[in-house]
Amino acid sequence: MKRLFSILALAGLFVLTTNTVNAKTTTSAVVSNLTTVAATTVMLQDAAADSGDRSFTQVLKEQYIKGGAGFMSFVLICLILGLAVAIERIIYLNLASTNSAKLKQQVEDALASGGVEAAKEVCRNTKGPVASIYYQGLERAGESVEAAEKAVVSYGGVQMGQLEKNVSWLSLFIAIAPMLGFMGTVIGMIAAFEKISAVGNLSASLIAGDIQVALLTTVFGLITAIILQIFYNYIIAKIDSIVNDMEDSSISLIDMLVDHKK
Repeated sequence: MKRLFSILALAGLFVLTTNTVNAKTTTSAVVSNLTTVAATTVMLQDAAADSGDRSFTQVLKEQYIKGGAGFMSFVLICLILGLAVAIERIIYLNLASTNSAKLKQQVEDALASGGVEAAKEVCRNTKGPVASIYYQGLERAGESVEAAEKAVVSYGGVQMGQLEKNVSWLSLFIAIAPMLGFMGTVIGMIAAFEKISAVGNLSASLIAGDIQVALLTTVFGLITAIILQIFYNYIIAKIDSIVNDMEDSSISLIDMLVDHKK
C-alpha cells in the first residue's frame, strides 16, 4: 500500500513538473515572439521615418546645390527676410486687434457715469489703435467736438502708418525673388549657348546641366514669391479690417462726444 502511494505521488509530481515546465516554456515563447514582433515593428517604423526624412532633405539639398548654391542663396535670403517681416507683422496686428464693440460700450458707460476722465482711464487700460484714437479724441473733448474730430483723424493716420510698417519690404521681397530666379535662368541659358558655340555642335548632355540650373532657379524664385504672397495678402486683409474698425470707432466716438455735450 505504501508502495502504491509512493508511485502515485511520484507520478503526480512528474505530471505537475512537466505542466509547469511546459507553461513556462510556452509563456517564454509567447513573450519572446511578442518582443521580437514589437522590436521589428519599431525598427521598421524608425527606418521608414529615417528614410522619409533623409530622402526629403536630401532631395531638397541636392536641388538647391544643383541650382547653384551661390546664386540660390540670394533667393533663400529673400525667403528668410520676407518670412521674418511677415511673422513680425502678423504678431503685431493680432496684438493690435481689440473688441471695439466692447470698448465702445465701456467708454460710453464711463462718459455717462464719470465723465471724460473716466472714459480716458478706460482707454489707458486698453491696448490697440482703437483705444489710442479714443484717448486722443477725449483729450480734445474739452475744447470742442471739431477739435476732437481733427485729433481723431490725425492720430488715425499715425496708427495706420504703424499698421503698414515694413509691409513694403515684404512686397519688395515678393518682387525680387522671381526676378532673381529669372536672372538665374538667363545666366544658365547664356552658359549653355557659350558651350554650344565653343564645341560647335548641339549636344543635349552638354547643355542639360546649365538648362537644369536655369529651371531650378526659376522654380525656387517662384515658390518663394508664392509663399510670401500668401502672407502678404493675409496681412493686407488684417490691416484693412483694423482700419475699418478704427474708422467706425472714430465715428462712434464723435457721436458720443456730441451727445455728452448736450
